[in-house]
Amino acid sequence: MSDPAVSVSVGDDHVVTVEVRRPPNNFFSMETIGGIADALEVLDADDRCRAVVLCAEGKHFSAGADFAGDRSYTTEQLYATAVRIFRCRKPVVAAIQGAAIGGGLGLALSADFRIAAPEARFSANFARLGFHQGFGLSVTLPRLVGEQAAAELLYTGRRLDGTEAVALGLADRLVPLDELRPAAHALALEIARSAPLAVRSIRATLRGDLADRVEAATAHEAIEQARLQATADFAEGTRAMSERRLPDFSGS
Repeated sequence: MSDPAVSVSVGDDHVVTVEVRRPPNNFFSMETIGGIADALEVLDADDRCRAVVLCAEGKHFSAGADFAGDRSYTTEQLYATAVRIFRCRKPVVAAIQGAAIGGGLGLALSADFRIAAPEARFSANFARLGFHQGFGLSVTLPRLVGEQAAAELLYTGRRLDGTEAVALGLADRLVPLDELRPAAHALALEIARSAPLAVRSIRATLRGDLADRVEAATAHEAIEQARLQATADFAEGTRAMSERRLPDFSGS
């Protein structure tokens, strides 16, 4: 892989590491999401790969969208690329340090498992910004934590640390920060030591039509995001975030 935003490291133990390299915040973009999708599609056809570790360089896993950054792509284009990640067939273990916020949380939930450090911060902060959730979280969040817990997280935008995320089912294992990558690799290696055809068959059964449901959800999410991004509340929400203060929403 030559994509500067994403690197791929193939080990000799059938575990492949896919790393996002846009530190410190690892804001996502078409380049990043496309790089991940490209890498996973290539690995689907590579017999050396039986499990993937998805991780990120720097302080944060992904702080989501950079509203002040490049917007040369549409939300629909971004989500169509994201759906490609959900359609990939190899199991993925995500290593979560720092922020997995907004769309960054959506990326984390595309994985089969999440290993988190206590310092990790998980948040579906869309309502605090004044708009609708995206990246398939309408499907993936309640799938993991249940309808009630998902509703609370989406309505409030509340942040969870790694300990709270594991207790809620949003993450699977909690390890010290300096053990995060080794722990993610260890779980991926456990998976890689199982029969690869069986693992892929079991995974396909368990995930079912997840990718199709994410595709339908993102189509609706994109419409609602576009509608609400034209409101005064969205302008206030993003302004408050940049100014590090509580927003004062008007409902308009």
